[in-house]
Amino acid sequence: MIIVLKPDATEQDIQLVVERLEAHGYGADVSRGEERTLIGAIGARPEEKRRVADQLMRLPPVDEVVPILKDYKWVSAEYTTERSQIRVGEAVFGGEKIVVIAGPCTVESREQTLEAARVAKQGGATVLRGGAFKPRTRPYDFQGLGEEGLEILAEASEATGLPVVTEVMDARQVPLVHEKADMFQIGTRSMQNFDLLREVGQSDKPVLLKRGMSATIEEWLNAAEYVASSGNHNVVLCERGIRTFETKTRATLDLSSIPVLKDETHLPVIVDPSHAAGFFKWVPPLSLAAIGAGADGLIIEIHPHPDRALCDGPQALTPRRFLRLMQELAPLAQAIGRKL
Repeated sequence: MIIVLKPDATEQDIQLVVERLEAHGYGADVSRGEERTLIGAIGARPEEKRRVADQLMRLPPVDEVVPILKDYKWVSAEYTTERSQIRVGEAVFGGEKIVVIAGPCTVESREQTLEAARVAKQGGATVLRGGAFKPRTRPYDFQGLGEEGLEILAEASEATGLPVVTEVMDARQVPLVHEKADMFQIGTRSMQNFDLLREVGQSDKPVLLKRGMSATIEEWLNAAEYVASSGNHNVVLCERGIRTFETKTRATLDLSSIPVLKDETHLPVIVDPSHAAGFFKWVPPLSLAAIGAGADGLIIEIHPHPDRALCDGPQALTPRRFLRLMQELAPLAQAIGRKL
């Protein structure tokens, strides 16, 4: 359950409610908003919930006690009526401006990554992507440069001023990635790596959580709950397409997930049209469709020379195509009352 405090509640009032919860055996998670302070009760026991809620309502600083019926409590829209806004550098996910993340699928070399980063910056992207560690279906495919790749990403970030999001595949990699990147990416294959979710949940860095290729929306939100319940509420959801019977595209982009998630959660939602399409020609129309459906951002693969790419070359945009797409997105964003 969520305890909503009155607008004039003081720090002493907050401590009073926290102590009362702890006396009943509950943990407490305090979220201080601009207008209200919310306190989440952790470990609620159904048989006691009504009695404890009644007692809390008698406390002077308490305005309302809201039961949370969803399995995913912290990421549920029932938790707060305010949409979350999550800052990564100068980018704000969930704000008025649509965030574009761009860069290569994989860090292959210093020259390739720096060139892609400059193109991303020129086009108006506000976050740089790039994989230092790459999960691959075949064990003999290029797996990324590892720590060297993180160093290259850090150099590209310093050169362009763009913050970096990169994938972390294992809980043991979290400290290293935390040192070099500004945002963790949890890839589709790791969406239910619960040890990893808990580990990034104990971090102070935002998390980009991609949907599992065969995951339902409920499973996806429960994965986000693992992160939030571990203490890190800065989660951005990324729809990247799901596995269906269709073989023409790499995945089937589930645009319907965007409005559903807007009802179910307060977290920002972005879309990865590159992995869904699997082919560069289809990335622009899917990008436009995602923005029209209400996505808070896009993550797009670009490569200076896609024909030489070591990973996912067919879906990467050339610099020229990326710059043209950014020009096409601007009037659409304006038409729906947002900015690019």
